[in-house]
Amino acid sequence: MKSLRLILSNPRYFAPAWVFASLNIWFGTWAIYIPTVKEHLGIDKAKLGFAIFFLSLGIFTIFPVAARIVNYLGVGRATWYGVVGCSIFALFPLIAPNYYALMAALFFFGAMNGLTDIAMNTLVTEIEKEDGKKFMSAAHGFFSLGGVLAGLGSFLIVPVGSPAFHMLGVILMVFAINLRFRKHYLGITAAPVEKEGFSLKLFRPLFLLGLVSFIVMGGEGAIVDWSGLYLREISKAPEFLIGAGFLAFSSTMTLGRFLGDGISARIGSVRIVAMGSLIAIAGYLSVLSTETHMALLGFALIGLGFSVIIPELFRIGGNIQGVDSSQGVAFIAGTGYSGFLLAPPVLGYLGEHFRLTTTFGVLLACAVLVFLATFLLGRNTSD
Repeated sequence: MKSLRLILSNPRYFAPAWVFASLNIWFGTWAIYIPTVKEHLGIDKAKLGFAIFFLSLGIFTIFPVAARIVNYLGVGRATWYGVVGCSIFALFPLIAPNYYALMAALFFFGAMNGLTDIAMNTLVTEIEKEDGKKFMSAAHGFFSLGGVLAGLGSFLIVPVGSPAFHMLGVILMVFAINLRFRKHYLGITAAPVEKEGFSLKLFRPLFLLGLVSFIVMGGEGAIVDWSGLYLREISKAPEFLIGAGFLAFSSTMTLGRFLGDGISARIGSVRIVAMGSLIAIAGYLSVLSTETHMALLGFALIGLGFSVIIPELFRIGGNIQGVDSSQGVAFIAGTGYSGFLLAPPVLGYLGEHFRLTTTFGVLLACAVLVFLATFLLGRNTSD
C-alpha cells in the first residue's frame, strides 16, 4: 500500500495514475453496454465478436508506430494527446446507427486506446527511473479502479435510460480531471539509452514476456466482453447482476494491484506471476460450475490472479538494457493486444456454435499455459 499512499499524496504520481483509471472508465462503460448494443443492432454473438475485433484491430494498428509517436512528441505530450483522442472517440460506439458504423467506431476508439496505453506505461516507467520509486502496479491498480467505477455505473443503466448520455457524462467528468492534472506530466520525455543490436540474449526474455502477455490480456479481454453474456445465458443470473461479473473481476484486480508492488518486492517477479496464474485457474474452475454465485466468485478470483501479472511484465519490458523503454513497453503491449485481437472472433465463434462454457474452458487451458511458462521465465529473466 506504500505506492498507493505515494499516488494519493503527490500529484506527480496521481496525474499518470488517473490516466490509467480514465482508460478503463471509458472502456468499461462501453463494456457494460455490449449486451444492449448487441440487442439494439440485432446481431448475434459471432457478429458481435467480429465487431469487437475491430476495436482490437485499432489498438494493434497503432502499436508499430506508437513508440515513434511517443519519442517524437515526448512521453508526457503523447499521453495527453491520447487522453484527448479517447475523449473524442469513446462516445461513437454507443451511437453507431448500424453494424458497419459500429466496426468503424470501435476501430478508432481502439487506436486511441492503444496510443494512450503505450504512452502512459512508458510515462510511469520513466518517472520510476527518475525518482527511484516503484508505483507501476499501483498505477495499474488505478486502471482496475476505473473498471470498478465503470462497473458501478451499471446500476445507472435503468435510471439514465440512455447509453449515449451515460457515456457523455463519463467523458466530461474524466476529461475535466485529466485537464486539471496534465501539467504534472506534460513536459516529461524518455531518457535516451545506449541501444544494442538484435540478439537472442535480448529477444529471449522479451519473447517469453510477450507470450505471457498474449495469454493474460486475451483472458482479461474475454472477461470484459463475455462475462455479462455468460451470467445472462449460462448462469441465468437476474438482470441486476449482469454487470456484477465485471465488477467483481475489476474490484479484486484493483486490490491485487495496490498490494502488488510490495508482494513483488518480497517474493520476486516470476513467483508472483506463477502464484497469480494458479489463482486464475481456480477462478476459471469456479466460473465453469455455472452457478451464479460461484461464477461471480470465479470472476473475482480471476481478477485477483491476473492483477499483478501485466504490471510486472511492463516493468520488466521497460527496463531491459539496450532497449528504449517505449519500445520494450510497446512490444509487451503489442503481443498482449495480439491476444486481445484474436480472442473476440475466436471466442465469439465458439460461443455461437458451441456454448460459452466452451469459451471459458479454453481460457482455463490458457491460464494453465501461463503457469507452465513461468518455469521458462525463471530461467531467462532475473528478479
